[in-house]
Amino acid sequence: MSILVHNLILPLPINIYNLSYHIIKCTSIDQKLSLSLYMASAGALGHLLARFIDPESAKCSISAAPSISSRQSIHFFHQKYQSCSLSMNGCQGDPRAPIGTIETRAFPAVPSPALAMERLNSAISQLKSEPPPFTSGIIRLEVPIQQPVEAIDWLHAQHRLLLPRCFFSGRTGGSDLLSFTNGNGNGNGISMGAHNLVSVAGVGSAVFFRSIHPFSYGDWKSIKRFLSKKCPLIRAYGAIRFDARSNISSEWEGFGSFYFMVPQVEFDELEGSSMLATTVAWDKSLSWTWAMAIDALQATMCQVSSTVVKLRKEVPRTFILSNNHIPSKTYWDLAVNRALQLIDRSNSALIKVVLARSSRVVTTRDIDPITWLACLQVEGENAYQFCLQPPNAPAFIGNTPEQLFHRKCLSISSEALAGTRGRGGSTTLDLQVELDLLSSPKDHLEFTIVRESIRKKLEVVCNGVVVEPKKAIRKLPRVQHLYARLAGRLRSEDDEFDILASLHPSPAVCGFPTEEARLFIAEAEVFDRGMYAGPVGWFSGGESEFAVGIRSALVEKGLGAFIYAGTGIVEGSNPSLEWDELELKISQFTKLLKLELPLHQKYLRSIN
Repeated sequence: MSILVHNLILPLPINIYNLSYHIIKCTSIDQKLSLSLYMASAGALGHLLARFIDPESAKCSISAAPSISSRQSIHFFHQKYQSCSLSMNGCQGDPRAPIGTIETRAFPAVPSPALAMERLNSAISQLKSEPPPFTSGIIRLEVPIQQPVEAIDWLHAQHRLLLPRCFFSGRTGGSDLLSFTNGNGNGNGISMGAHNLVSVAGVGSAVFFRSIHPFSYGDWKSIKRFLSKKCPLIRAYGAIRFDARSNISSEWEGFGSFYFMVPQVEFDELEGSSMLATTVAWDKSLSWTWAMAIDALQATMCQVSSTVVKLRKEVPRTFILSNNHIPSKTYWDLAVNRALQLIDRSNSALIKVVLARSSRVVTTRDIDPITWLACLQVEGENAYQFCLQPPNAPAFIGNTPEQLFHRKCLSISSEALAGTRGRGGSTTLDLQVELDLLSSPKDHLEFTIVRESIRKKLEVVCNGVVVEPKKAIRKLPRVQHLYARLAGRLRSEDDEFDILASLHPSPAVCGFPTEEARLFIAEAEVFDRGMYAGPVGWFSGGESEFAVGIRSALVEKGLGAFIYAGTGIVEGSNPSLEWDELELKISQFTKLLKLELPLHQKYLRSIN
């Protein structure tokens, strides 16, 4: 069994394909749902290999020997990727080996980003002259700035850098913002008190984590190896593919099956102030020494701009040359009807499947992903904004309302989000649309599947799960959804990996039962979802937060953009109405572009 990745044939563990599942012979949707939820609950952790592979089982299955050429190909692939990243791949180390030192050093506040740059450059030079007595470690240097600066403005100022970059913004309202007390692991820092971290922008990678194989427990441990509760702002930002077993298309190659990075240079937007930080990571066992890490950090700092200009949150005058949907409306209708036929069969377990669409937009000028993301922030209330761009890869950006989970110590929360309506043009009409959504049997079924599935999965690793509210409306600027919040208490912090593995993919982006829905998606969809609908977020020592990568797009210079959207198909769905829902969901992107060409370009096209 093999997979074609980057024009190389690579072996895959056979056991992930040996998936058996039962056809539940029920006569009604309600019976299917009850029995399927029971089965999913009973085997929630026992079937994690369907999504994430335990490293030991992976080693056993791979040991049946890739060919010599395959081994050389794997080595070449990683060597090529590592050489352009100016950092090390933490996944290639021993996840059980502790890091020599994890430390945060905080300096006195300064009035401006330029002065923060000076202070950090001086601190890095001092670090270089006084290397620590460890063969591995990670050290963060941070300088508070006494003026508020938006992280996205700082990131846009670095647009000339050809380095990996990331951006993550929590939802407005404070409930999803990280409250932290600044200090360091050895007691030598200064306390800033409690602050709310609004958004983070980063360039360069002190250490990255990437593989072409599915995200495993060993990979999670490799990331956690570089993190500590003593240094809460050393965090790894990244994303995981929707389906790691599907072939990786060319536009998604740079992301692998997952990609996480700890930024080399990071700008933190706080409530009322800001902070500039640098991070250096090294591990001699990975052939990435202290001297190499410091040199790479200094090279990045030489390219970073300390001048930050307020970004205009509007896309320059840009026209759409072409907009190609995959699937087309005709094939969409066929796929939805096929799904409905399968759902209607008494011998089928399938209750819900989420079908998606990729819309490739080619424009008259390149779309700047950071400017586009800044425009999405205008509609960002109750939504996460994110950007992730590995070296030599497109930028994956999004404005997603859906939380996968948020963990702080043993406390964990998640959300159920399903059912979609547009906003009304007036208060009265908006309330009418809300009542229609609340009373819709079709949307109630879709929402119940999502909520109950999440609840069952949380109950496997939590002492108790509270659902409050059980069903409400979450309003966004352009759409509104049915919504419920779920919270519980983990039995162990090590259950974090199990939570991530079991909650993704949720019925909101895949369907139910999960494996039946995934198989239908793999057969019906002819494009690569990549990181679309996958987990997007961050890990730190004692906290982590992941959103679901929906309402998203892949943007690259000279490529245009791929805009992704999906919709849940259940009994009672209508293909045309579901297509309209796709259009509504991508409108936050397309409304920023001009749909008609200038007259002179129309003329040139007509004579060619």
